[in-house]
Amino acid sequence: MFGSIDKSKGLLFCTHDLSQILRNTVAALRNELESLDGNRFLNTAPSDLRDYLSAKYRVEPLRLIREDWYADLHETQVDVRHDSNRWIRDKSRPVMVPGERVEVRVPFEGEAELFYAKADQFTLSPPRAVIEKNELVLHYESPADAPRDIRPLVDHTLNEIEEHIGWQAVMLSAHNNSLQGVAEEAIEQRRARLLAQSTRAAALGIPIKRRNDAPQTYAVPTIRKKAAPKLPPASAAAYTPEPTWALEQYEQALKIMQDMTLVMERSPDAFKTMDEESLRQHFLVQLNGQFEGRATGETFNMSGKTDILLREGDRNVFITECKFWKGPKAFGEAIDQLLGYSTWRDSKTAILVFNRGTETSTVLSGVDATVKAHANFKRADGWPHESGFRYVFHANGDTNRELVLTVLVFHIPK
Repeated sequence: MFGSIDKSKGLLFCTHDLSQILRNTVAALRNELESLDGNRFLNTAPSDLRDYLSAKYRVEPLRLIREDWYADLHETQVDVRHDSNRWIRDKSRPVMVPGERVEVRVPFEGEAELFYAKADQFTLSPPRAVIEKNELVLHYESPADAPRDIRPLVDHTLNEIEEHIGWQAVMLSAHNNSLQGVAEEAIEQRRARLLAQSTRAAALGIPIKRRNDAPQTYAVPTIRKKAAPKLPPASAAAYTPEPTWALEQYEQALKIMQDMTLVMERSPDAFKTMDEESLRQHFLVQLNGQFEGRATGETFNMSGKTDILLREGDRNVFITECKFWKGPKAFGEAIDQLLGYSTWRDSKTAILVFNRGTETSTVLSGVDATVKAHANFKRADGWPHESGFRYVFHANGDTNRELVLTVLVFHIPK
């Protein structure tokens, strides 16, 4: 990984160049991504693959745990031939006298190999120490008749080491913060290549057979992770591209429904007695006006009946449930219902929560807590909205089939 390291001399922060190590680490990330089986790659949720790669190739900086340090003292024989306070006739041979050996051990966290990596900023006189497992060890010897005060020496060496660790930390922070972007870009590029290749292969009209013995990867020196995360599970079955609804269209449909809030505010008397079905019809009218009559209500789909279904050709691209707020339990059942009739192609979904008589803050906190406690919840999306949330769920039985769920809370007049 780092090549040959002579640790007997104890020189730290001078053997390898940290900049090159980090470049190799990024290259290893890209190489692992490229070496994945194409179908397995396409069948893995891009966000899961991004998180896996950025976690695996993250480099943890060093941290000395000085509060847990300790010392060991041992009797030993000390060579004093170079002691200026002693008269020694022949300094070519060891002169051994009784003495003591002090070992100061300081536990640390982070990648041990970083002790041998030189940051962009460094000194020409690096500190010395021995690295044993997860401890940094400093050795000091002195004769019994002239013991040394080693505490100033220990403090000086540890301060030097922490200075180098600080120089490294600046570089490691930049590296770690860039990993998600690097992974996302690499995933997007390979995904585009594979999908374009699939389209060309289909147009060729000739069965495609791949070599099983083709080389997949090559070794690149990197910093080794002590406990690397596992690659997300995914099927290696042939990937069939499926069209998805563009995010811009999804946002447009949501905006149409949010605009209904203004209508409700301007005509509260017209809405105060409406039930779910009546309210749903008003949303359908608005959606059909923008999407050319492709929105339907109370449509049977998979294992249930959805309130609002928007179709593109023979595909369901937008599914919405309309529910009055009746507490977290009923809202959780609405999520289950939505997941029950969602398919792989139903990647965009929404739940419209009609609130009549409950504090809005209570509803919003109940929605968020219920969603995050759901078994299919994967993550919250950064969607800024004062009366709504956006989440990513996985389909029932398949963590790689993701769907976007937006929850909007509407205040309905009493």
